[in-house]
Amino acid sequence: MKPCTLRPSFVRAWPCIASNFSTSSFQLPPPPPPPPPSPLAHARDVTQIRHRRFHSSLSAPPPPLLASSPPSLLPLPLFLRPPKRTTTVSELLEWHSWAKSLAASVGSSFEDSDNGPDSSLLCRELNWLMEDVLHGFDPSLMHRAVARDDPDIVISLRADVQELYSLWKQRIEERRPFQYIVGCEHWRDLILCVREGVLIPRPETEIIVDLVGDVISKDEELREGLWADLGTGSGAIAIGIAKILGNYGSVIATDLSPVAIQVASFNVQRYSLQDKIEVSEGSWLEPLKGVEGKVAGLVSNPPYIPSDDISGLQAEVGRHEPRLALDGGAEGMDDLLHLCNGAASMLKPGGFFAFETNGEKQCEFLVDYMQNQLPGSFCNVNTLSDFAGIQRFVTGFRNR
Repeated sequence: MKPCTLRPSFVRAWPCIASNFSTSSFQLPPPPPPPPPSPLAHARDVTQIRHRRFHSSLSAPPPPLLASSPPSLLPLPLFLRPPKRTTTVSELLEWHSWAKSLAASVGSSFEDSDNGPDSSLLCRELNWLMEDVLHGFDPSLMHRAVARDDPDIVISLRADVQELYSLWKQRIEERRPFQYIVGCEHWRDLILCVREGVLIPRPETEIIVDLVGDVISKDEELREGLWADLGTGSGAIAIGIAKILGNYGSVIATDLSPVAIQVASFNVQRYSLQDKIEVSEGSWLEPLKGVEGKVAGLVSNPPYIPSDDISGLQAEVGRHEPRLALDGGAEGMDDLLHLCNGAASMLKPGGFFAFETNGEKQCEFLVDYMQNQLPGSFCNVNTLSDFAGIQRFVTGFRNR
């Protein structure tokens, strides 16, 4: 995945605090040059999950907050927690200096071992963590406190300082994904809650929503129909599709994982789309029984990593993200082939499908499979590239 440097909803970019606590903020270092893409490294590389497109978030209103707490299965993300904790500027600066030093000690060791984050990226993540935990904080307050030699100014936080020490140690020492640390990921114009047990949505998966937008803009019947997001995870694709459908159509989001169902339901409620999206627990097409041949669109970002390749993934991915959402069987094709067969029976005539794959070889295999093993079922079957120019998606239509 091509590295990016900004979280879209935080284009204000909380400045770093210099290690010597000077009163002038410094600029974030430029992102490291992207490594040459390879299908395996590109597929699920969590440290590269950074938005390159944030135009839509500039005008998007903040999502509504739930009046009640989320299900007990879902820890409340940092940015949604009430600012009930307090600390002094000096205590926060002490933590920040320690965290920055820990990030600097990494150097390029993670990058060299498994294409993990280097110190520059970890420092950017440290700033994003500050954004999420600080409540209504003006960065200049920090500098004024230092300039006036008044380090005991009290500020409000969404987590106490001891928790911040623990979270940052997990990030560095355990290679726990940053998205799990803060409990959210920025995706399109959304801020999606995530946690262990749920795949972190990747930027290239946004393309699926764009593809659906192109299709429904040309076909009113598809726009008004039922869409299915199979293996929804955090609910990212389902929510993205529901938003572009507007007042038309509906979406069913399915997943086998009870944790994913909890997380997706929470995200759907945060965006007030519970009347638009049905979140249903079940394996792939099982929740669609009764609507065979009536589905307007079927989309999925399924597991597609070959089983033997899981151990070679970046530590953030292989150690922490759910194997259920990664492992696609011996060749990585088990679930993709199941979805192809399902699309042939579930889609209405003229219905659209879009599947994400591990790269060119899987794309070519799927196209050949649809044309030769499911003859007459589909038309206009194509492959499309992701942001890095890698063949990533297979799309097409059910024959009329």
